[in-house]
Amino acid sequence: MFMTTALLSSQHVEEIKASAPVLAEKGEAITTRFYNQMFEAHPELLNVFNHRNQKQGTQPKALMQTLYAAAVNIENLESLLPTVKKIAHKHVALQVVPEQYPIVGHYLLKAMKDELGEAATDELLEAWGEAYQIVADIFINVEQELYQETKDQPGGWNGFRPFAVDGKNKESDDITSFYFKPEDGGALPTFSPGQYITLRVLLPDDQYTHLRHYSLSDAPDKDHFRISVKRETSPKYPDGEISNFLHDQLEVGDQISISAPAGVFTTDVDAGHPMVLLGAGIGQTPLISMAKGALEANPERDIDFVYTAKNEENHALLEEMNVLNERYENFRPYVRYTETDAHIDKEFLQTVIDENDTQEFFLCGPGSFTADMKEILENDLYISEEAIQREMFKPFV
Repeated sequence: MFMTTALLSSQHVEEIKASAPVLAEKGEAITTRFYNQMFEAHPELLNVFNHRNQKQGTQPKALMQTLYAAAVNIENLESLLPTVKKIAHKHVALQVVPEQYPIVGHYLLKAMKDELGEAATDELLEAWGEAYQIVADIFINVEQELYQETKDQPGGWNGFRPFAVDGKNKESDDITSFYFKPEDGGALPTFSPGQYITLRVLLPDDQYTHLRHYSLSDAPDKDHFRISVKRETSPKYPDGEISNFLHDQLEVGDQISISAPAGVFTTDVDAGHPMVLLGAGIGQTPLISMAKGALEANPERDIDFVYTAKNEENHALLEEMNVLNERYENFRPYVRYTETDAHIDKEFLQTVIDENDTQEFFLCGPGSFTADMKEILENDLYISEEAIQREMFKPFV
């Protein structure tokens, strides 16, 4: 994929670069106004966007950060390619369509004009309008390719496919696994361990659907999809409406709509180099999928599995970890319970990680955990950034 701003005039490039400080200061106000105005005019888009992220302000903040990054890197959009790919997978999972991009563009520019006042000159708005169209075209093209690939693979589909809950298993105090099989009895596509599926949920007495991404927690090429969901009941997310609905009301035999697997946090199960998997809490679900998929494909592959949770009662999929440990001599689990053990730190990781230039690292968990692990690996253990992938889990409530 090639990203270019060649169609932008040098004047427009300078206008966008000059707007970066303003976006840093007022970006969140712009994006908050944008979402409010867009949803007022197009409430049907609430069927796509995460309602909780809107209420918590995380969606406007994420969009503000993306706009700021685009302004700063307007002459080097290739540097944003990893972010574009990740967002494009999310859009495909949510079934975003090309017709929605002009709506977003219109209300984004309107919010800029309303919020910036006199600073929103005609030249600035024209520059951002052209830049938005370039970026939108990139996303549309990438997503069309992904839609085609998803549909064309054996067992693949576009849109939301009806599934039935085939099994439900309580894994720990706050985590339950759900097994899904397609209601049409058709085949399932393979997926890359680390990917997620998207559930479409309509709560009782709710006008709009809720879409949630959940990592697949089993190996690929089964007759089912499995996810393992944490019940969210923290003070920050007291109602945890979707996770609690799944735990309390979704039962075996019930129907639910699911979009095809997506995501870029993945591993090549056919590769032979060693893997180090570092997870915290519910962040271990894609890592278990990676470990099982890699070992089923190559039983000789060396895997170090480092995991931390509050205690054993909060350790989901512990039995599966133990089975892998018994079955494969080259699977080495390291578990730290924060109620009784020290946290994972540099000294602990030094006892786990070999000096092996071919090791690949996968980090998954809360943002603070993955940031800490990445910093230790890069700054203290001299692991190259290219050898590290991370996925920051946020509550899908």
